[in-house]
Amino acid sequence: MKLVLASTSAYRRMLLERLQTPFETASPRVDETPLPGETPPATANRLAIEKAQAVAIDHADALVIGSDQVAHIGDEVFGKPGTVERAIAQLRRMSGQAVTFHTALAVVNTRSGHVRCESVPTFVRFRNLDDDEIRRYVDKERPLDCAGSAKSEGLGITLLESLSGDDPTALIGLPLIALSRLLRAEGMQLP
Repeated sequence: MKLVLASTSAYRRMLLERLQTPFETASPRVDETPLPGETPPATANRLAIEKAQAVAIDHADALVIGSDQVAHIGDEVFGKPGTVERAIAQLRRMSGQAVTFHTALAVVNTRSGHVRCESVPTFVRFRNLDDDEIRRYVDKERPLDCAGSAKSEGLGITLLESLSGDDPTALIGLPLIALSRLLRAEGMQLP
């Protein structure tokens, strides 16, 4: 079976390359708007499944991987900022706060129709940040395409006081420990 990543994210592609297994990528074209009353973990799970299923339609005999990440403080959600102004506003709000990043992962087996999904939380405490360092960070890193505006795999690590979770790759956007488990459950040999 071929492996397909339902994402055009460079971060997820780089992570999946670590498994040294050939794969294709495809854009899932899914509306990422949370549903009314939906919790952040439920949003991440639903979107990961929807992304994988949207791409699975065009890929017979494949394992299709979908992933989504939602950053939040309580019920307040921080999506991809898209603009410098929103990135600065997000980081101001997260300054000195504990933020949970729920990274959901789905694998759809197009041969069997089986869907597997897991959610991997990462708990991040941001340092108290002043406006100058937030602006310097945003100018240097341009974190406009990642939930919560902080790229822990890059300069964003300097904004953090601590982080904890079961999978260090989850915070970057594709939890490889969980993915390896799901792929093995679908019959893929790793390594």
